[in-house]
Amino acid sequence: MLDSEIELFLSTLLLERGLAQNTCEAYGRDLRDFARFVKARKVTSAAGVTRDLIVDYLQEERADGRKSTTRRRRTAAIRMWLKDLKARRLIPTNPAELLDPPKKELALPKTLSEAEVFAMLDEVKGEEPREVRDRAILETLYGCGLRVSELCDLKMDAIVAEGELLRVFGKGSKERLVPIGGAAGRALNVYFAAARGFFTRGNLAETHVFVTRLGKPFTRQGVFKIIRERAAAVGIAANRISPHVLRHCFASHMLAHGADIRAIQEMLGHADISTTQIYTHVDTARFGEIHRKYHPRA
Repeated sequence: MLDSEIELFLSTLLLERGLAQNTCEAYGRDLRDFARFVKARKVTSAAGVTRDLIVDYLQEERADGRKSTTRRRRTAAIRMWLKDLKARRLIPTNPAELLDPPKKELALPKTLSEAEVFAMLDEVKGEEPREVRDRAILETLYGCGLRVSELCDLKMDAIVAEGELLRVFGKGSKERLVPIGGAAGRALNVYFAAARGFFTRGNLAETHVFVTRLGKPFTRQGVFKIIRERAAAVGIAANRISPHVLRHCFASHMLAHGADIRAIQEMLGHADISTTQIYTHVDTARFGEIHRKYHPRA
């Protein structure tokens, strides 16, 4: 009973509300984990879920060292699930309705210095198809601030305005336009002219921008592997680099050079300005480092 109630809700998220596939998968993992917890306490349906049971679950998650972001997402998933069941009149009340989410901890995003990013980009300079493709991938991630899923999903018709803009579909299929920029644009042009055909093998039906050696669209794991490999070549530790770190670098480096926070919000596709404002804390931390390094009384 409990499993079927969860699967019904997940189908609703994907088909009726249009949430992103990755978001639905994350909520699915969260709710199945919660189901494991309540089943161990002999609860077999949502009707048996109480507020105290949810609180006990979240406390166990905290004791196990779960990050506040994970616990907040799991709270949201449980609340949305029970709200949906109540709306369908499958349960009389939503025991999570008045539940406060775990407090959000301020965790500064990981970034690299501009010199480190440039070193990684400049290391990928060969003329072989793989080198040309990988350089275009790195330049696009850093130059456009894309999520890795957005990069993997990028289609040829997403390049608009005579190659000046990317039409990107982010979370919840929300569309935004992102400037491509000089370095990314040049890398893409070289890739299209000298490498993409090598990977697509003349398959005109393949419309994804970036293609693997097997002629297939990239997975997130495939892009992650490329970035780790290219970072290692210039001495950047594996725990400091990921596709999302390049997205963070895009935002923090733009802010450091005087970009408007609202413009960065639009380019990143953040629905709430508070999500983007985390980068102001990164910039403040940078100023603190400069002060400590150069002030004679610091």
